[in-house]
This record gives sequence, structure tokens and C-alpha cells, in this order.
Amino acid sequence: MKRSIIYTLLALASLSLLTTCNNHSPNDQEPEPTDTEEPQEIIVEPVDFLSEAQYDQLIVEIVYMEGFKLNANSIYLLASFLEERIHKSGGISIISKAIPSEGKANYAIADLQALEVQYRQHLPIDKTLSAWIAIVDTDYAENKDTVKTLGIPYATSSIALFGKSIQEFSGGEEQPSPHVLESSVLKHLFGHLLGLVNKGTPMLTNHLDTQHDNHCSNNFCLMHYTAATSLFYVNFPGGNVPSLREQCLQDLEGNGGK
Repeated sequence: MKRSIIYTLLALASLSLLTTCNNHSPNDQEPEPTDTEEPQEIIVEPVDFLSEAQYDQLIVEIVYMEGFKLNANSIYLLASFLEERIHKSGGISIISKAIPSEGKANYAIADLQALEVQYRQHLPIDKTLSAWIAIVDTDYAENKDTVKTLGIPYATSSIALFGKSIQEFSGGEEQPSPHVLESSVLKHLFGHLLGLVNKGTPMLTNHLDTQHDNHCSNNFCLMHYTAATSLFYVNFPGGNVPSLREQCLQDLEGNGGK
């Protein structure tokens, strides 16, 4: 029997593939900052996401700054992606909360880590695994030249999307729609948490792009490096969210996934 996905979306009353979210909800409010004492390092292996040997439930905690709330369809596609690829018989919960802007010009990894320490409320405990997603209102501090990074995985259960950059490179002529780009980046980054490519989930056959670490050499795969950069339109001009290709799918199955 297909397991049901538990959608605990504080900013959403209902969710469907063809319905966009309301920008304002009475339940969509800023969370109180948590204790900022230094937490213990959170170490999660890709197999912890893929199998349920250690954890049979997953909570995905999303925080976003004003103006950068995820589209409802993006959350739906993330939930569907996880349901298709990982074993979590206890359910997959997604919760979404607003946090205030910090007024930064850009974010380095240290800034993202500090944000997580302040606001992350769910940590792995007992049989429940957790992941953290932050959507910030500016760009990545390590952008180089004319290519912008749209999101990064910066810890074993933590990823960040750079909302300003995603908005800049979507919605215009010859650009993907905001929903398509946002969804692609979101799924691409979670693919890294699942250990792709050669990032904790072993490759069954070699498909590593040697010029772009931990990315797939298949130009049409979700895990190609362009799927999370401003070059997205070069490899994926059709206006659709790319999917994982055969070699990446085989790797996930080989490491305990579906």
C-alpha cells in the first residue's frame, strides 16, 4: 500500500498539483527564535534518509524570509519526490514557517549555520529524522563571475536556497517559470542529501562529472550541476522540472532507497 504523506504545512490549508498557495494565512507566522546555545553537530548519512533501518519518519522543516515563500506546487513536488525515493513508513511531514529578514547583502555558509542554530526546531530523535531548508532573501556570498549559485547543501541534513537569485533567473523571456526553477533547485539539493552524486551514496557505475564535484555527467539529469545555477535554461530549456536519470536512480536503490 502506498504510504500517505503527512502535509503539516502551517501556511497551507490544502495542496494539489494545480493549486497555488495563498500568500497570507492566519497560521503563517514567525516562530520564536530557539535557544542559541551551540548545538551538538548533526550527523546524518544518506542511508538514513533512504532506508528506515534507523529512522522510519521524516520531518522537513522549511523557513523562508518575507517575499520568498515556496510555491505550493514546489512543496507538493518535493513531497512526491521523497515519497518515490525513500522508505519512511511512519510518514513524511513538511512544515513551513516565516522568519524575519536579517538585512544581509549575501549569505556565506557561516551565516546559514548561524541562522539554523537560531531557528531550527526539529532535530533527529528516536525514530524520527529531520531535514532543514532555509530560503533566504539574497544571494550566495561565494558567487563567481557571471554564474550564480541558486542553492547549496551546506550540512548533512541542511540546505539553503537563495531566493533573490532564483527570482532573478526565472519568469523572464527564455527563462523557466519561478515554480519550475524553484522546484528544480529544491529537488536537486535534496538529491545531495540523499548522497548524489558520489556524496555518500556509492555509484554503481561511473557517472561523475569530474569538472563539477558531486554532480551527474548526464546533461539531462536533475543532478547535473546546471540544475542549481543560473545556467539552468542552457540544459533544461523545455520549461519542465528535470528528473533523475537511470544511473542516479540505480545508486539510490543500491543504498537502501526506492
